[in-house]
Amino acid sequence: MSLLKWCDEGPATVPVEATVEDAIQTMIDKAVGAVAVIDEHGIVAGMFTERDVLAKFALSGRDPRAAPVREMMSSIVEMATEATTPSEALQVMLERHYRHMPIVDEQGKVLGICSIRNILEARVDDLLAQLDKERPKQEIEG
Repeated sequence: MSLLKWCDEGPATVPVEATVEDAIQTMIDKAVGAVAVIDEHGIVAGMFTERDVLAKFALSGRDPRAAPVREMMSSIVEMATEATTPSEALQVMLERHYRHMPIVDEQGKVLGICSIRNILEARVDDLLAQLDKERPKQEIEG
């Protein structure tokens, strides 16, 4: 199954010229925890996440209406492609402590943003069934 099918509808993006306020408002409007910051060609330049709001912006004393998101965004180390499997994406996100990973085409243009939540929600029924099978027998009988 394509990782892109598990993503939220329409990727949350802001242009590289956007302000922190623009990025936060986009996250609120789309009910997501991250936005891809894209250049004028639609290529991912970075990610701005809830963690960036807390770690880089919250105590900076800067005005969110004036602070450029490009100064607060996280550089992208890993991006997924349409060929990336959900398990590969989840493994990278867990190893690198990412909660969001952009999915890009061959040119680096953002197609979607996958979160750990997206993957877990897609697999929750399987996970619940597995957990029920692993419950100790006495707990079930008790």
